[in-house]
Amino acid sequence: MKKIVIFSVIILLSFLVSCEDDFLESQTQSTLDESIIFSTPGLAEGAVNGIKIPFGETNSYRGRFLPWYGFNTDTEWYNSSETTSNDNPDLCVYDAKPNNSNMNTLNNAWAMMYSGIERANLCIRGLRTYGNPTPDSELGYLLGEALTLRAVYYADLLKAWGDVPARFEPINGETIYIAKSSRDIIYKQLIQDLEEAATLVPWPNGNATTTSVERVNKAFVKGLRARLALAACGFQQYPDGIRRSNDPDLSVTAMHQLALNECRSVIESGTCNLESSFETLWRKYNQDVTTAGGESLWEIPFGDGRGRMLFTFAVRHTNNNQHHANGNNRGGQSGPLPYVFYDYDESDTRRNVTCVPYRYGAAVSGFARQQLNPFNTWYFGKYRYEWMSRFVTSTNDDGVNKLYMRYAEVILMAAETANEIEGPAAAGVYLKMLRMRAFNPADHAVKVDAYVNALTSKQAMFNAIVEEHKFEFTGEMERKQALIRWNLLKQNLDLAKEKLFNLRDRAGEYADVPTTLYTRYAADDETLIIYGLNRGEFDDPGAGWTATPLSSITDSKINAIYRLDPDTRQFWPIWQVFIENSNGLLVNDYGY
Repeated sequence: MKKIVIFSVIILLSFLVSCEDDFLESQTQSTLDESIIFSTPGLAEGAVNGIKIPFGETNSYRGRFLPWYGFNTDTEWYNSSETTSNDNPDLCVYDAKPNNSNMNTLNNAWAMMYSGIERANLCIRGLRTYGNPTPDSELGYLLGEALTLRAVYYADLLKAWGDVPARFEPINGETIYIAKSSRDIIYKQLIQDLEEAATLVPWPNGNATTTSVERVNKAFVKGLRARLALAACGFQQYPDGIRRSNDPDLSVTAMHQLALNECRSVIESGTCNLESSFETLWRKYNQDVTTAGGESLWEIPFGDGRGRMLFTFAVRHTNNNQHHANGNNRGGQSGPLPYVFYDYDESDTRRNVTCVPYRYGAAVSGFARQQLNPFNTWYFGKYRYEWMSRFVTSTNDDGVNKLYMRYAEVILMAAETANEIEGPAAAGVYLKMLRMRAFNPADHAVKVDAYVNALTSKQAMFNAIVEEHKFEFTGEMERKQALIRWNLLKQNLDLAKEKLFNLRDRAGEYADVPTTLYTRYAADDETLIIYGLNRGEFDDPGAGWTATPLSSITDSKINAIYRLDPDTRQFWPIWQVFIENSNGLLVNDYGY
């Protein structure tokens, strides 16, 4: 069973951060406690595992950050984006407000991220002071893990809020209240920290600890360092406009070379592998397979009774049935934009895994069948109760981890940076790796070799990488930050609107999309067989099929992909409760 291992020492460690007054008045006792905790591997491991606790809090990653950050993009949207009866859509349609009723609480993701950072800071200080953390030692690994977990919290703070307070030491009397720092300073510290962490943690399966992707390993550390380097040098909204960093240490040349070096190091290590098929990858994910050495590099670990990845994103289930007892209307909060299915090559095996046009209807005697959705509502097929190996009975949680980074991203980052530094031929090697898995061997000559070999300019290769990112990562909430750093956010959202109108009208590139679907059930009386989804399938398949005219996508649904200019709202505002409790030091930028 998956679980976050939490030792009783966390209760002891919590006294160090329980409240400001106690912390400031107990320096002697705290120092004594730390000297014992962080010189003893078993106790120190408990403290470092405690850094992960804020991930699972209800209003933290579990119930607020993961369900809401990352929408809307040119591939993914909140399926109720046009709703105006509550504040939820505001978080997705680039109209979030500081007093958002879903977020404006003292125990929200912002606070929980800083709680995790404080726990990490205490561990890092304690291990450096008392642990003699060296490579290949238990305490060395724990320092590397603490540095990496702190970087994860900061990475998510930076992509959601931009400039944020920099806290790299435990809180003291002088640092209870601090202002925002330049994100450039934070990025540089994280890149430095992860360079150190990579010397301290083994490769996947390098020791007993790194046999599970619920613990960090060198491949993840290097992959995260590459991701942060590309974000740091990419385009993003600053208070003075959209631009790249002006810090010479974060130049495009330096950061692209760093990222390429790290990605190549992971690839050449031979410690990670793409799963044999795209469907195998996601089946194993839903089945809680956390063995290291495959495609998953690191996952936010949720216990069986925590975490809402399927609860939020899975194919919709109307109520309890043969696949789960997680409650009514589970899954389906968000989904792929309807045209994404038609942008895939028909022979791309990622298409039917990613884009699902059906839901599970009401159960009769505990048994539910798949039913067609309205044409404007698709679901992410990467998340499926029906692929789980556990039968979920919790009313709010499914316990499936957040797959935070996978090997495919390392390969695509290698392609992107190799293209910029060495040209399209160097990038093509990596792009082919992904497409070979996406297409059956019989298609490789055309869909892999000929396709990639024809990309002879940097711009053509870059455009292909942007598209490949769409086909590979739709539904994983990685697209928004990628579009921002490529300076394509509003441009591609406007293109998405154009594509949605064309799909609705069967015009332009979607003129050959059918307007009627035909369905029947497979022998299991559960699985829906659909004819008419593919381009050009206009003929009636005959007796035994039920015809369903496709509903239209409304103007209001299409236009709700964003309300305000996305390039002026690349970040969420700091929630009002944190502004009001900052002693006047925190302020919102960007017109909030």
